[in-house]
Amino acid sequence: MARQERTIKRLWIIVLVLIILLAATNGAWIYYESQFETAETVQDVWQEADGDGNNQFIGGDYNGYPAS
Repeated sequence: MARQERTIKRLWIIVLVLIILLAATNGAWIYYESQFETAETVQDVWQEADGDGNNQFIGGDYNGYPAS
């Protein structure tokens, strides 16, 4: 009976340690992810074309249709 009580006590200690480690790893991920910033790039384009003037700047996603 005494051996089982010691085993149960050890198992509870292991459970508590694992819960603490789980909380620590979650906190570490939150800290890691909070270090990054979202950057936005704004681009202004001015274009002068010689000839027929059919040069078009494509900014962002290109879906295959000419810009109107």
